[in-house]
Amino acid sequence: MPELPEVETTCRGIAPHVCARRIEDFLLHETRLRWPVSRTVVPQLRGAVIKSVRRRAKYLLLDIERTDADSHATLILHLGMSGNLRVLPRATPRLKHDHFDLLLDSGMTLRFNDPRRFGSLHLASGDPNQHPLLAALGPEPLDDAFDAEYLWHRSRARRVAVKPFLMNGHVVVGVGNIYASEALFRAGVRPGRQARHLKRDEIARIVAAIKQVLAMAIKVGGTTLRDYVGADGTPGYFKQKLFVYERTGEPCRKCGEAIRHRVQAQRSTYWCHTCQR
Repeated sequence: MPELPEVETTCRGIAPHVCARRIEDFLLHETRLRWPVSRTVVPQLRGAVIKSVRRRAKYLLLDIERTDADSHATLILHLGMSGNLRVLPRATPRLKHDHFDLLLDSGMTLRFNDPRRFGSLHLASGDPNQHPLLAALGPEPLDDAFDAEYLWHRSRARRVAVKPFLMNGHVVVGVGNIYASEALFRAGVRPGRQARHLKRDEIARIVAAIKQVLAMAIKVGGTTLRDYVGADGTPGYFKQKLFVYERTGEPCRKCGEAIRHRVQAQRSTYWCHTCQR
C-alpha cells in the first residue's frame, strides 16, 4: 500500500501540472471503488478550477473552486493498495484499470489507475478536515505537534505493542508498516514491547527516527515494493535504504545478526534481535 512518503511524492509530482487548471470534464469510467462513486460528482467538477493540492495522512486533497457558482469544495482521494495518479496527454490510450480522468484545460489529464479498486474518491463541501474520513485523525508525523512529549502522554496506559501503536492513525497519521519497522530499528526499540513501558528517552528516539525515516523516504520518492510508481511513472528508491523490512534471514546491516520476522497485529514485522531492545 502506498504510504505517506509515496502519497507526498504523488502530491508534489502532480501539483505543478494541475494547480490553477480548469477541469474541462470528468470522465468516470468505473464507479466501483472502495466506496461507490456517485455520478452526481461529474457535473459538479466540470468547469471547476483546481486551486491547490495537499496531503492529509494518506489522502490527497484537491481544493476546487467553481467560479460560476461561487462555491468551494475538496476532492478527497485515496490511492488504496495499488493505485497511482498520472499526468498524461489526453490522447494516451486507457489501460484496463484506469478508473477516472480529470481532463484539464492544458490538454493533459489526471488519470487514476487502481488494479485492486481499494482507492476512493469523495467530494466534500465545507471544511474537508470535518469529513468522516479525516475528522478523527492524529497529527502529521513531520509537524511540530508530533513530538516526544505528545507521544509520551499518548503511550501511557496503552497495553498495545509499540509498532501497532505507532500505526494507529488516531495517534499519528501515515506511519505505515514499512516505516514503523524502519523507525523502530533506527530507534533501537523492539516492535513487540508495550507502549506503556517505554521510557522517555526511548520515546524521544522513536519520534526522531520517524521524522528521519519519513523525510529520507520523501527525498528519494518513497519505497517501491510491488505496484507503486510516482506521478511521473518513476519508482521510489527508499527500498535500497531499508534496514529490516522484508529482509528476513538476511544479515543486519549494523551487527550481522539475521533479521527476524513475525506476524504482529496481522501485519509482517521485522527486527534485529541484537540492535533492538
